[in-house]
Amino acid sequence: MARKKPNPKAEFVLFNVLYQDGSQTSNRKVPGEILGGLDGDEPARAAIEAQDREIAERSGRPRGPIKSIERA
Repeated sequence: MARKKPNPKAEFVLFNVLYQDGSQTSNRKVPGEILGGLDGDEPARAAIEAQDREIAERSGRPRGPIKSIERA
């Protein structure tokens, strides 16, 4: 049976995020379509910060600033 081709619109890249307070989150999903080009992984930081704002609104607990991100 032929193997299905991956759907590029559904492709995600996973990142580990380290915050300035020392806390860490793993496997944060970022759409692969926003990455690459001249900016590399820098657009992932903006996407993760937007996710953090949305989570903070729902939970009522804000996250600290991001210290670094790296691909998982």
